Amino acid sequence: MTQENLKFIFDRYFNALRSYVYYRFGDEDEATDIAQEAFILLWEKNADFEEKRNLKFLYTVAGNMSVDRYRKHKSAQKYLTSLKWSWSEEYSGNEIEFGELKHRYETALLQMPEDQRVTFLMSRNDELTYSEIAQRLNISVKAVEKRMSKALALLNQKIGNG
Repeated sequence: MTQENLKFIFDRYFNALRSYVYYRFGDEDEATDIAQEAFILLWEKNADFEEKRNLKFLYTVAGNMSVDRYRKHKSAQKYLTSLKWSWSEEYSGNEIEFGELKHRYETALLQMPEDQRVTFLMSRNDELTYSEIAQRLNISVKAVEKRMSKALALLNQKIGNG
């Protein structure tokens, strides 16, 4: 692979790869680091330039790195899910309601299985279609639909019922 080929892939897919890792891991700085490391490994592998194969390699490597780092940070996530919001009287009713809603949303995202969370955030934050998500995750559109359905049901349960 030439430097021009790597630059082409980097320019075209870096932000999408970083977003994917961010949705899996939840930390922007870590997501950037992991995406960069995946591109470095692709360069070091000295693979032929095949866009689809290179992209699959990047997503696989980044996913594996995410899992490794997730395991290292697991205790921190457990701590985050156990946090309780404390409110003072200085907040208006709307701020309190928004804060409570935000907390329930974040807690629901943390409780969501990783595959559902990644699919949900790719759909809502990146505004990707189900077929685009299916292509990036190398799954069927039906699998995306099922994950979204389960993610939305969990969010409705956690946010709707309070």
